[in-house]
Amino acid sequence: MKKIQLSTSITVFESIDELPTEIQKLMVRAIAIRKTAYAPYSNFHVGTAFLLENGETVTGNNQENAAYPSGMCAERVAVWNASSQFPDVKILKIAITASSENNPVTEPVAPCGACRQTLSEYELKQEDPIEIYFMGQSGNIIKTDALHDLLPLAFDKSFL
Repeated sequence: MKKIQLSTSITVFESIDELPTEIQKLMVRAIAIRKTAYAPYSNFHVGTAFLLENGETVTGNNQENAAYPSGMCAERVAVWNASSQFPDVKILKIAITASSENNPVTEPVAPCGACRQTLSEYELKQEDPIEIYFMGQSGNIIKTDALHDLLPLAFDKSFL
C-alpha cells in the first residue's frame, strides 16, 4: 500500500476591488447575467462569464425547468455556447457568481460536479489550464489556477 497526498492551492480575494482589472470586468459581466437567470423553482441564480483567447467574452446563466432537474447550470450553458461560437478558441478565464432569493450567499460557490467534469473536458482538449474565479453574491472570491485544482482525479478520454 502507498499513500499519496494531493494538494491544491487557491488564492482568496476579499472583494472584487482586489481582483485584476480584467477579472473585475469579467465578474461584473457574470453578475449582470446572473440577474437574468431563469430560476423560478430554486430561486438560486448563477451567472458566469468566460474570457476567450480571441478576446471575446461568452456568458451563461442557469436555466430551470418544471421537469426539475432537467434544467442546465450556468457553466455548462456558457462552455457549450463558447464551443459552438468559437470551436477552436481556448478558454482563458472563468468568473462565476451565485445568489439566492431565499438566503444571502456570502461564501464562494464553486461549480457543481457535473460542471467540473464538463469544464475538465475543455481544459484537457485545449491542453492549457483555465483560471477560475468564483464568489457568492458578496464576500470573498476564490481563484484556482486550473480546473484540475477543483477536480484532481478527473475521468477523461484516456479511460475509454
